[in-house]
Amino acid sequence: MPKPPSPMRDDEDTGRLRFRTIWISDLHLGTVGCQARLLLDFLRHTESTRLYLVGDIVDGWQLRRRWFWPQAHNDVVQKVMRKARKGTEVVFIPGNHDEFARHFLEQSFGGIEVRDEVIHTTADGRRLLVLHGDLFDGVIQCAKWLAFVGDRLYTLTLHLNRWLNAARARLGFPYWSLAQFLKHRVKNAVSYITDFEIAVAQEARRRRVDGVVCGHIHKPEIRSIGGVLYCNDGDWVESLTALVENDAGELSILRWKEIAAHADSLVEMANREETRSAHSHSN
Repeated sequence: MPKPPSPMRDDEDTGRLRFRTIWISDLHLGTVGCQARLLLDFLRHTESTRLYLVGDIVDGWQLRRRWFWPQAHNDVVQKVMRKARKGTEVVFIPGNHDEFARHFLEQSFGGIEVRDEVIHTTADGRRLLVLHGDLFDGVIQCAKWLAFVGDRLYTLTLHLNRWLNAARARLGFPYWSLAQFLKHRVKNAVSYITDFEIAVAQEARRRRVDGVVCGHIHKPEIRSIGGVLYCNDGDWVESLTALVENDAGELSILRWKEIAAHADSLVEMANREETRSAHSHSN
């Protein structure tokens, strides 16, 4: 069973893994590809002091072409708003797919702050620049029409991926992402991802912060680039990942696809570890 990043125990609700901070992005609510049910499962099993929504939460590009909004997508929105009402500090940083929200920067809706970017300070004192990342995407900035074409091709790939995996499931094979395979195998895509990561890390260095947290390219990652900590929280279309910070300031990629089936037992395990730790300190 995969071991989750070390969480803090939630004494008020032992049915959740509790972290100091959670970052998620690229949910793409409003699209067929959004894994809304697994996302809702993740939100129900986790709690945090801060929750950052790092862009492309609602896919305005797709919704303008065709309205698609099932109940599961509405449930995700309601769950996030409920977290804000119950005291979680929720910050929404719009991306290119939900750029309409950039008209409402520095405003708050239902306890959710809308910001262009944020400087987050970890428990161990590191300063991280948090932004979506599309401003460092040459395609988005220099040829927006090409980005729309790419978005349509990506949507087609996701549809093909669903058919392919339905057939694989009938044959007893595990899930396999066609879109991720293509992105990682095509030389230009690999070069694009590398250029993006370097550009974002350089911006963090220019701002004199310790690192950067972003989304946009659907590739979860934690690594050092030229002495700058680069963190990408992934997405909820293919990767089903979040970036999490525990009480000690440690950052980890939480891969929900790997642990969803064991979520309840992982919560139990984390609570037992916290209880043993508390007893040992008291003795």
